[in-house]
Amino acid sequence: MLFSNKPLQFIFAALVAFFPLFSNANVNDALPLKQEVIALATTAETKVLSEDEKKDEERKEFIQHHLLDSHDFHIFSYGKEGEHNVGFPLPIILWDNGVQFFMSSKFQHGEAVAESNGNFYKINHLDGKIYKTDATGTLTENAKGHIENEKPLDFSITKSFFMIIVVSVLMFLLFAGLGKSYKKNGSIAKGAGRFFEPIILYIRDEIAIPNIGEKNYRKYMSFLLTIFFFVWFSNVFGLTPLGVNITGNLAITGALALLTYIITTFTAKKDYWKHIFWMPGVPVPMKFILAPIELLGTIIKPFSLMIRLYANMLAGHVVLMSLIALMYKANSIVGSPLAFLLSFVLTLLEVLVALLQAYIFTMLAALYFGSASEEHHHEEAH
Repeated sequence: MLFSNKPLQFIFAALVAFFPLFSNANVNDALPLKQEVIALATTAETKVLSEDEKKDEERKEFIQHHLLDSHDFHIFSYGKEGEHNVGFPLPIILWDNGVQFFMSSKFQHGEAVAESNGNFYKINHLDGKIYKTDATGTLTENAKGHIENEKPLDFSITKSFFMIIVVSVLMFLLFAGLGKSYKKNGSIAKGAGRFFEPIILYIRDEIAIPNIGEKNYRKYMSFLLTIFFFVWFSNVFGLTPLGVNITGNLAITGALALLTYIITTFTAKKDYWKHIFWMPGVPVPMKFILAPIELLGTIIKPFSLMIRLYANMLAGHVVLMSLIALMYKANSIVGSPLAFLLSFVLTLLEVLVALLQAYIFTMLAALYFGSASEEHHHEEAH
């Protein structure tokens, strides 16, 4: 079996390129979540809450922040009020009259103003973005509640981006080792390769060949393997206590879908485009009507890939976190164990969903590649 790290390098480089363009910490793809946080903050300021209501608001806010990206890696907190945090900072890279580089620990979890080369920066709690400010951390809002401070270009290594690097390195080491074991042991896998080899063969024999064909599947095989294991490993990391929801970020799923669209478009044969713009066997007036619809379909396909993966993973995390919060809300001998049982069952289901979503993404990508590389043998009269 032949393994190539070129597709892995390609997808990693593409994600590195697209991620800063689409995603800062707490990006706009989570706008409804941010609006909810803003609403919670406004409510807390204008209304006197009871202790139970305060705890409910804290749980809601915790779930919102757990689902969003951040500039530091928070693992867990301990203490009566969670005043002690365990984690590590990530690099802040800004372009503001030159490169500004410092660690996110300078922000002290958003409570302090960070100074770099005489410039001052502050993270806004509500949207997680970095703004230029003064030494006191003043943020000016307009009548609509939008911050008017200058916002430097942010190329920081966020939590999601850090995990992309971790997953990519893990895949590279795993499959590079598997490739070496084939050479050393006469094409026999050893170690972890014995577990992953049947999965690789399944993707080849049950996904790539049936959907793309014996003739063309090899040139897509490396990408299909890369996309499958990247999505699978990312989904699994999202179920760990680390709280990393990579595939619950539209910037990530959008980059994966865009790569699939680019490969489909630039490897498509003339028959593929002929069936889009001038379908054989269709009356001429209908061709003019169907051509725009078919062209729009080429864009809708990757869009559906993006939304499907994002929505499924985000919804699973929201429900799971809500059930965990329900254990504390119930605080009873019946309600808490029941909520724990539901959380446990849902976690097991999410393990299956993590693998299922990787399979669906890979299967649909193979279908798109197959339609692009298929050769049609027919006559115009038919």
